[in-house]
Amino acid sequence: MAASAAALWAVNGVVSKVILASGISSLRLTQVRTTGALAGLALVLIVAAPSRLRVTRRELPFLAVFGICGLAFVQWFYFLAIHRLEIGIALLIQYLAPLGVALWARFAFHEPVRRRLWIALALSLFGLALIVDVRAGGAVSVAGVVFALAAAVAYMTYILLAEHAVGDRDAVSLLMWGFAFAALFWAVVAPWWSFPVDAVTEDVSLLGNLATHELPVWTLIGWMILLGTIVPFFLLVSALRHLPATRVALIAMLEPVLAGLVAWAWLDESLNGIQLAGAGVVLAAIALAQTAR
Repeated sequence: MAASAAALWAVNGVVSKVILASGISSLRLTQVRTTGALAGLALVLIVAAPSRLRVTRRELPFLAVFGICGLAFVQWFYFLAIHRLEIGIALLIQYLAPLGVALWARFAFHEPVRRRLWIALALSLFGLALIVDVRAGGAVSVAGVVFALAAAVAYMTYILLAEHAVGDRDAVSLLMWGFAFAALFWAVVAPWWSFPVDAVTEDVSLLGNLATHELPVWTLIGWMILLGTIVPFFLLVSALRHLPATRVALIAMLEPVLAGLVAWAWLDESLNGIQLAGAGVVLAAIALAQTAR
């Protein structure tokens, strides 16, 4: 489930790039994604299990932190970072989160962390550095680094809070309430009455090898909400019922590897030898982590 979530997010990265090419801002796209996921998950619960919508007053503060500090902030800080850094550098810094999860598990929860898992974490970070080719990153913005580190903290917060919550609440209702608070946050940051509605109805080129084909922006947004948000988030949270947060976060590192392959196939973005070697290192690290049972 964790690997499938990473694969869907990898494809969603290219889909989002096509949508952004239509002129919709990254902030507005994140707002649509969050609110759309809320609507879809709420509809599923209303039809299939309305009793799961119930929430106690005691749960609300936790769900608010999960939705805002986890689901909303991880996207917000990432977009702030990529305005100031090369996307590859920002991605590498954000994926320090699995190391943070392992450190938190070891020193805050006093959980045993096997030595080979530390080796796997080190290998995965080294592999990611090769994939994004940090040597070609250019000048590094201090503010950009701070925002990317904040995105890593938000991602770590999301994983740890989700692991804590899945014992008492099912994945769908947890995500629904999390996205509810995230959507509320975005509605305050960017009021809906100023949303560029006309941009959603326009046709946009699919770019790259599919440049001759066009689709309405709203169809791509629908794909992003369903298969780029609702399904992968559900899979990742559900995976936490079977695997500890440390290993789930590590498996999620498949995303940049698969994203590179999707970009090569769809957008004709080539991978050099160093990047292919990095992809191999990340895959080896994930395989090693799976033996640390």
